[in-house]
Amino acid sequence: MVARPATDKKWYLIHSKPRQESVARTQLERQGYQIYLPLIRTPRRRLGKRTIRVEPMFPRYLFIRLDTINDNWAPIRSTVGVSNIVRFGTEPAPVPDELVDTIRARDDRSGIQDLPLHEFQPGQVVRIEEGPLMGYEGIFVAPSSRERVVVLLDIVGKSARTQIEIEKLGPADG
Repeated sequence: MVARPATDKKWYLIHSKPRQESVARTQLERQGYQIYLPLIRTPRRRLGKRTIRVEPMFPRYLFIRLDTINDNWAPIRSTVGVSNIVRFGTEPAPVPDELVDTIRARDDRSGIQDLPLHEFQPGQVVRIEEGPLMGYEGIFVAPSSRERVVVLLDIVGKSARTQIEIEKLGPADG
C-alpha cells in the first residue's frame, strides 16, 4: 500500500462576481480557506492628476488552495462575492504551483506588485496618447528619469527634443 501525504493541496481558480474579488477573498478567508489575490499598482490619470490605483492583476479571478479529500468545497459557490470555481468539464481545474509561486515572488512586502511600464527601445517610433501633443508620433530617444523620457518630434519640418511622461506614450501602429 502506498502511503498518501497528509494533504494533497493544489491551487484552483475562483471566478468572482464583477469587482468583488476582495469581498470574495475576505469571506473565503473567514471560512478558513487559503486565498491568494494578486494585486498590482497601476498609474492612472484622473482629472489631470496622476494617481496610483491598486487593483486585481486578473480581474474577477483569485486563487484558492484546496485538498480534494479533506477540504469542504460545498460552501465556496454560495460565498458572498464568488461566482463559481473554474472548471474544465466537470472537474475543477488545478493551477500549477509553479505559476502561483512565480506570481507571488514578485509581490512586495505589502503583497502588491508594480505594473511594469512599457519599455521602449532607442529609435522606436512612438505615439503620444495624452495631452496637447496627442496623436503625434516621434522617435524614442532615451529615458530621462523614472517617469519621463526624451522623444524626438518632427514639428514643422524641424526636429525637436521634448521630455514627456512615459505613461503618455504608446507604440505607434505599424
